[in-house]
Amino acid sequence: MAVTESGPMFLKAIDCSNEIKDKDFIAKLMREVIMEVGHSNVVQIVTDNAAVCKAAGLIIEAEFPSIYWTPCVVHTLNLALKNICAAKNTEKNNVIYEECSWITQIADDAMFVKIFVMSHSMRLSIFNSFNSLKLLSIAPTRFASTIVMLKRFKQLKKGLQEMVISDQWSSYKEDDVAKAKFVKDTLLDDKWWDKVDYILSFTSPIYDVLRRTDTEASSLHLVYEMWDSMIEKVKNAIYQYERKEESEGSTFYEVVHSILIDRWTKSSTPLHCLAHSLNPRYYSHEWLSEDSNRVPPHQDLELTRERLKCFKRFFLDMDVRRKVNIEFANFSDGREGFDDLDSLNDRGQMDPKAWWLVHGINAPILQKVALKLLAQPCSSSCCERNWSTYSFIHSLKRNKMAPHRAEDLVFVHSNLRLLSRNTPQYHQEEAKMWDVAGDDFGSLNDCGILEIASLSLDEPELESVFFNDDC
Repeated sequence: MAVTESGPMFLKAIDCSNEIKDKDFIAKLMREVIMEVGHSNVVQIVTDNAAVCKAAGLIIEAEFPSIYWTPCVVHTLNLALKNICAAKNTEKNNVIYEECSWITQIADDAMFVKIFVMSHSMRLSIFNSFNSLKLLSIAPTRFASTIVMLKRFKQLKKGLQEMVISDQWSSYKEDDVAKAKFVKDTLLDDKWWDKVDYILSFTSPIYDVLRRTDTEASSLHLVYEMWDSMIEKVKNAIYQYERKEESEGSTFYEVVHSILIDRWTKSSTPLHCLAHSLNPRYYSHEWLSEDSNRVPPHQDLELTRERLKCFKRFFLDMDVRRKVNIEFANFSDGREGFDDLDSLNDRGQMDPKAWWLVHGINAPILQKVALKLLAQPCSSSCCERNWSTYSFIHSLKRNKMAPHRAEDLVFVHSNLRLLSRNTPQYHQEEAKMWDVAGDDFGSLNDCGILEIASLSLDEPELESVFFNDDC
């Protein structure tokens, strides 16, 4: 997939059924596509966080210094959530297990209740009589599966409690009485629901960033700031629940913080820092005044160090690099053409790319770099959704289709969707459902067009279209 400002475009698919998918093979495929598109037109290669993809990305970086390999931010956030919500008792992460095992227990209880209700037609019928929404069947491989499941439980809290205290539930005779009692006791336990609320409160900032980055929209220049703000919001939620002052220590927060920082360290690249440094909003008075701890990017040691790494890779000629550094100094300090009143006032008000188009003429080299970076996504979500298109076209009923035929059909489907975005009918009547698994509903991972429950996720408004529409 190639992603531009106009949206993601399906280029081609490769039949790898008879290949060993090691770093050299993946790097070869990346190299071929880069040469096909033109290496001067490629800013970054975004993949998931698999070790073999990282190794292939490093090979490409060595061959093409101006192209960065960047791991998908959505995958990174999902791994962080998994480490928090599904701690395992091993010697390596024994501390994580001790602090987070209660989260795993709450998630296991919710899964038990869901399976108990959905595994029998009579119990499911009783559930449907008290609830208008459905219990979602979310695979563990899906992004933020635990959080999505608990969010739905919270939405159904009243209906679930009314169900287990109803005459229908009491009069229904079930062989396994112990399981039914466990379900009833769990759903009527206020402490259990308090823990559900707590999990959702401190994971909500992580989940929100995941939703914001799980699109094809330009967000590379927002990731660094979003990650910092996310950690601060997580800390506030935990400290508020534990009723602690900021100066006090929290073992649980330290564990969560270590998981988030570890994931950021493994997935951040100098490109994130450069894109952040070229966003004029982060130099504006409005943004800096929101928090007394904020400093403009040119005064941040980490950002400065990583930005210089990028400049050295992008501009091999020392004279050109010196010009770029001077242009950046003028831009960051608001001088030599950037001291115009409109330029300074627009930093916190205008879209970053629009700002560079209007006010960036005084830094022509830096302007070219900024316009490229400010149009970049930070996730491989378009590829994840593309697998949904494949699963719709190549299904159990159509499993004899040759790879090249499936590729042709996916090419037509994906690129027709891209073209349809430019038509006036795109957001009208039935045509609005064309993008049902796309950005508008913040879908996660591989939403298949026929997977109704997966499409709805935690969007009751979308779910009502499918479950309550008589058409």
